[in-house]
Amino acid sequence: MKILFTSESVSEGHPDKICDQVSDAILDECLKQDKLSRVACEVFICDQKMIIGGEITTSAKIDYDKIAREVIKKIGYEDETIGCDWRTLKIEVMVNTQSPDIALGLKNEDDLGAGDQGIMFGYATNETDSYMPLAIKLAHELAQEASRLRKSGKFKWAKPDMKTQFTIDYTNKNEIKIDTVLISVQHDKEYIEAEFKNYIKNEIISKIAKKYNLNNDYKVLINPTGQFIIGGPKGDAGLTGRKIIVDSYGGYARHGGGAFSGKDATKVDRSACYMARYAAKNLVAAGFADKLEIQISYAIGKPQPVSIFVETFGTNKVSMEKIYQAVNDNFDFSVSNIIRTLNLRTPIFSQTSTYGHFGKEELPWEKLNLVNKLKKYL
Repeated sequence: MKILFTSESVSEGHPDKICDQVSDAILDECLKQDKLSRVACEVFICDQKMIIGGEITTSAKIDYDKIAREVIKKIGYEDETIGCDWRTLKIEVMVNTQSPDIALGLKNEDDLGAGDQGIMFGYATNETDSYMPLAIKLAHELAQEASRLRKSGKFKWAKPDMKTQFTIDYTNKNEIKIDTVLISVQHDKEYIEAEFKNYIKNEIISKIAKKYNLNNDYKVLINPTGQFIIGGPKGDAGLTGRKIIVDSYGGYARHGGGAFSGKDATKVDRSACYMARYAAKNLVAAGFADKLEIQISYAIGKPQPVSIFVETFGTNKVSMEKIYQAVNDNFDFSVSNIIRTLNLRTPIFSQTSTYGHFGKEELPWEKLNLVNKLKKYL
């Protein structure tokens, strides 16, 4: 029996990702003007209507309408018959300020309480050089490259809405390979199907497989329903925070259920996941385990976590006691320290709203600056 595992990704033109990008663009604009902004921004889009809602407490002056249209224009939606049109989209803003009950725990910047209760997970594996699982890394790269080629004009007939999926065959641990690649790409009504599919196979999928020195005898599925003309918000409604597995580890690791986009760093369902990833990645890179997952839990208004749990899936190279000692000595999961350590009062979040929140070297929670210090525990 084959041992198969699958992860998926979506392009920036996917309806849910449109909403994530608008939410994070609003968050970044708030932080540019007021670094202490409290933001929980939710966006809904369907056809030619967008609703921007949530709770935002800030001194910033935000032009919600302008930000949303700029995001959609950048994606490339300019025809409401097949997706939406950034120029004629109807936008309704329904934004309140943060509840005073939640704000009670957020008054002291040096000892912030968690903005909510919940469980958060961070994960890392040495399966790839970015310490991300292989299937989700490939799925992101396929969606990102297809979108890049669309925007450059080289990918003829392609439109913004895309979904990708990689199935990896782990049957032989010494020969990990691709089993199936699935991609659905929105396209013009008038297109040459054979040329379109050959371009996807030869100029996108094949080049990614070669880049990672993987096999070329995999199965390929392209637009399995036959055609994909109507897409984006015309084909499906979108909502902020509905792609949480795409945003994290593609299903390889557990998820606490809290979405990331549109939330400032006092919301631990975002910031604590970033800190947990930072810890897990540095521990795996230091050689504590081949793969490692950290769970953190919080109570609303309390600065320190209620619990910390580490899982290595039997791959640890040292005792669990040694791993917990390294975690406790080197990682402070208090809310204020997470914000300071990862510099989360700065407007860096728009770049996380597409193609995953993890595995991008430029982000602060991806730094491997504690590896040498952690190796001393070995």
